[in-house]
Amino acid sequence: MDVVTMARKAPSKARKSPLPPFLSNPFVLALAAVAAVFAVAMGVATLTGGGPGGGSGGEAGKPAPVQQAAQQQGGPRAGGQQAVQPPPVPPAKLEPPAATSQPAAQAGTEGTGQAQVEKPAPAESRPPATTVAMLPPPAPPAQPPVQAPLGNAALWRKNALPAEVPQGKPIIAIVIDDMGLDRKRSTRMAGLRGPLTLSWLPYARDLQVQARAARANGHELMLHMPMEPSVKADPGPNALLVSLDRGEIVKRARAALDSFDGYVGVNNHMGSRFTADRAALAPVLAELHRRGLLWLDSRTTPNSAGIGLARELKMPWVGRDIFLDNEETVAAVKAQLAKTEQVAKRQGYAVAIGHPHDATIDALASWLPDVQKRGFVLVPVSAVVRTHHAGG
Repeated sequence: MDVVTMARKAPSKARKSPLPPFLSNPFVLALAAVAAVFAVAMGVATLTGGGPGGGSGGEAGKPAPVQQAAQQQGGPRAGGQQAVQPPPVPPAKLEPPAATSQPAAQAGTEGTGQAQVEKPAPAESRPPATTVAMLPPPAPPAQPPVQAPLGNAALWRKNALPAEVPQGKPIIAIVIDDMGLDRKRSTRMAGLRGPLTLSWLPYARDLQVQARAARANGHELMLHMPMEPSVKADPGPNALLVSLDRGEIVKRARAALDSFDGYVGVNNHMGSRFTADRAALAPVLAELHRRGLLWLDSRTTPNSAGIGLARELKMPWVGRDIFLDNEETVAAVKAQLAKTEQVAKRQGYAVAIGHPHDATIDALASWLPDVQKRGFVLVPVSAVVRTHHAGG
């Protein structure tokens, strides 16, 4: 046999070389086939998202939550069994389902143990912020309601000087302000035949003694409340000023009201600026009304809010008609008394205000004995309120 023939026969002999003995065993070949089929089935199940038990095998056939998270983050993985292996799970992922009710910002917190640190505190250890927020806001400091005593229980009626008012006759009330500071002239004025209405400054000395002596002499009493004027003048200590806050205004007003007793009401000393300020004057009149007192507006300014506020509060009020002694002479005062009579004839009543000046005292001393002879009735100011402005 030549060399060429031998070369052609060599590969044939190599291909016909026998297999290893264990591969020629039929049982081994059957097991290998089964393993191959099983591997292919597992690979297909992994790629299609199914499990070994199929999609309708109940809870056992559903992928575990950890497996789903791994597939969503990394996508399907090739390599058969490696796609089924779960990645390491942080402790936060193993919390019970109740932890999923936390806000998204907390639930998405990453890092080992961080979600556990940020767990909300137990309910009983939290400050009751929600409960406090539901409560009503704190009430302001309690003040007595603006509700005066009714009828004859009102203080102005109790302290009023008894007076008869004949039907159809004009009545005149003479009010004297600034009582108490000038003791000599105040005593002279209180010694005149009345009835007069004497209004006392709250900072006068021996105020209670002076006022009681005047009341015993047949005169009605009022309080002359110092208030801020619009001109450069001193209204006296603890006057009511528009620059004060509401609390201080009420505090000063109450101190003045408590300076003595037995009076029927209040009128303003000066006060052209204060009485024109509605917001400043309102709490003062509310306090008078609460105590059952009347308000006499001295009308030191045409812009006074006093009467309007008194009407709104439905409290007793009256306004001044005539000033007697802007000019301090007897003749000037007598002329103003004549004007007072004219006003009384026209509207049925008149309220005139004067001061304890010598000229005023002398003019009244000669006018008082004859006023009733001319058909007028001299009355205290409470009688004017009772018959014409009985608002409370």
